[in-house]
Amino acid sequence: MQNFLDYFNESLLFRNFVEVLTGLDNTLLLLIISLPIGFVLSLVFALGRVSKNKILSKPIAVYIFVIRGTPLLVQIYLIYFGLGSIDLIRESFLWILLKEPFWCGVLALTINTVAYGSEIFRGGIQSITKGQIESGLSLGFNKYMLLRKVILPIALRKVLPSYGNELILMVKATSLVSLTTYMEMTGIARKIMAKTFAPVEAFIAAGILYLFLNFLMVQFVKYLEWKYNPHLRVNES
Repeated sequence: MQNFLDYFNESLLFRNFVEVLTGLDNTLLLLIISLPIGFVLSLVFALGRVSKNKILSKPIAVYIFVIRGTPLLVQIYLIYFGLGSIDLIRESFLWILLKEPFWCGVLALTINTVAYGSEIFRGGIQSITKGQIESGLSLGFNKYMLLRKVILPIALRKVLPSYGNELILMVKATSLVSLTTYMEMTGIARKIMAKTFAPVEAFIAAGILYLFLNFLMVQFVKYLEWKYNPHLRVNES
């Protein structure tokens, strides 16, 4: 322990922290774009997954199996390096976006979170009891109103803790996008390490910022749980 402290440089840690902080906006940009898109698509895919239409549900099940069964890092490499090797992609309008590491990162993160998120939402939807559905039908709700006023509100309340875990994992997953040369916080930390040969201070600085982001994410999820679960407010009082 003493040997570690002898090599630990507090002033270098502070300088690294300030430098890594410059990549915070790039990390947040990845999250701000990929998370909302992933949330909406997760709901759509979850509804398709529970559909009785096999033509709709089976391809979604295969997609989920493939994405959940392969590492995110492999998916990022396939999108960033693989798509660029396809002539059809390079000659299409998609190349305007896919030639940029940022958009490749957004695409990879979105594809990944949709696979996990849709399974989380599917579990919430399938947890709705027959009695709750019959209650909605007795009020004269059609399928659309039943979905909007009964199924989705109850399902989303139930899956908030699980989906909160997925949000935290997504915050940490943004660090892998640095391997596409995108300079978010981990990318800057790697750059500092290569320049100073001091990996400890560089990655401690990055770790502190990721910890802070996840702290905010946890508080956000707790607030949503408190707001949309009245029984939690009753227990507090």
